[in-house]
Amino acid sequence: MSNIPSVKLNDGTLIPQLGFGVWQVPDAEATAAVRTAIEVGYRSIDTAAIYENETGTGKAIAEALAGGVAREDLYITTKLWNSGTRDWSGEQGRDAVLREFDASLERLGLEYLDLYLIHWPRPMHGSYVNVWQALEQLRADGRVRSVGVSNFGTEQLTRLAEESSLVPALNQVELHPYFPQEELRAFHAEHGIATEAWSPLGQGKDLLGEPALVRIAEKHGRTVAQVVLRWHLQSGIVAIPKSVTPSRIKENLDVAGFELDAEDLTAIAGVATGTRIGPDPQGFDWN
Repeated sequence: MSNIPSVKLNDGTLIPQLGFGVWQVPDAEATAAVRTAIEVGYRSIDTAAIYENETGTGKAIAEALAGGVAREDLYITTKLWNSGTRDWSGEQGRDAVLREFDASLERLGLEYLDLYLIHWPRPMHGSYVNVWQALEQLRADGRVRSVGVSNFGTEQLTRLAEESSLVPALNQVELHPYFPQEELRAFHAEHGIATEAWSPLGQGKDLLGEPALVRIAEKHGRTVAQVVLRWHLQSGIVAIPKSVTPSRIKENLDVAGFELDAEDLTAIAGVATGTRIGPDPQGFDWN
């Protein structure tokens, strides 16, 4: 159950291809959920400042370290929220980013992070390049091993390439069989950026009852969730499913013992609708 492959990022570091997400997990429940995830074999944990569960997540990490799990065997990600002033420009903006990073690190109880992401680009403000420069500084200082972005489109990624010397290691975006993001994934592949899926199971809404996926699951003697996660892995996508139910946390990790064939992959491609579940990042500016 722990033989999950890793993806090599453009900075030479490795990220487990299947991680555990804690979006919408209350802080009081995060410790138990993350504890279970680590116990069953997850080594990559994904949180964010806006989830307000970094403290609970940090407690589970501390328990794991005290129980003999090596820090270097864990991969911890958190994200910078759109907090504070709307103006992230200039030196003041970069200082604000560094303070937000310090606060997340303290809540998690860690000395460094494996991955730090800009949570949303907020392109209407145009200051994400300045924010990115602060992340570059954090990486140069050795406080985070890798830096990346979340919810960025090709336009924002192109601007970063034009105005920065550091290519994001990863872009975490909404991605699932209904919304496979083929154009963005092709751009990532061309520029050496790893693709990570948030809501890889489509938040469980209609996707897990999709007839084509149900048939594939029955064919392999697996759950639909396992089929969808297997699709992510075979597509080279990093996925971070979320659950607070111990049996499902374990089930979601057990995806290494079967292979989707060409017929399966064609059927999965056929369910794509191009419809988002979450907001369009180009207009999203919740603060």
